[in-house]
Amino acid sequence: PVKTRRKIYVALNKPGGFLSTRSDELDRRIVTDLLPKEWAHLHPVGRLDRDSEGLIFLTNDGDFTLRLTHPRFGVRKHYRAIVEGRVEPVMLRRFMEGVEHEGETLKAERARIVDANNSHSIVELELAEGKNREVRRLFESQNLMVERLQRTQIGPIRLGELPEGKWRALTDIEVKSLLKMSPAPASSSAPTAPVTSR
Repeated sequence: PVKTRRKIYVALNKPGGFLSTRSDELDRRIVTDLLPKEWAHLHPVGRLDRDSEGLIFLTNDGDFTLRLTHPRFGVRKHYRAIVEGRVEPVMLRRFMEGVEHEGETLKAERARIVDANNSHSIVELELAEGKNREVRRLFESQNLMVERLQRTQIGPIRLGELPEGKWRALTDIEVKSLLKMSPAPASSSAPTAPVTSR
């Protein structure tokens, strides 16, 4: 008899310096190093750059991954960036209109300045597509460098008080809320693994 594999959904607060992958030929640190060994088979849902921090999901559910990463579903992701130099409101308007960078159009759905002075600015952004290094490239298009980048929210799920380097299981309600954001694939409904936070 064939048994259905239990589907697992984990939220992790990724520290900087970890790769969002399941293996690395150079033996660098990867996000699954932060999980129990029996979960080494889980894969990251999307990516966070090696130097970026914050909320990332890991799972063994391919449908769930597709729903959260494919551009057609438009799952919103929120970021907080600390940027070298002063960010002006006109820059954020350009981000929301769309800017060209390295042959691609990059766009923020929303953006706001939390704080800004001549040396540093704090900016919050909301993105729908999540192209490779998109937040950093938005600022590079304005000749500004991101010093620190943290993802604070995916869809309705917030990073909250989850400590850096720690994980927790997503609840059934949270998984369903993520899958409700657009019509779900027929095979994607599954219970959350009964695990506790670490």
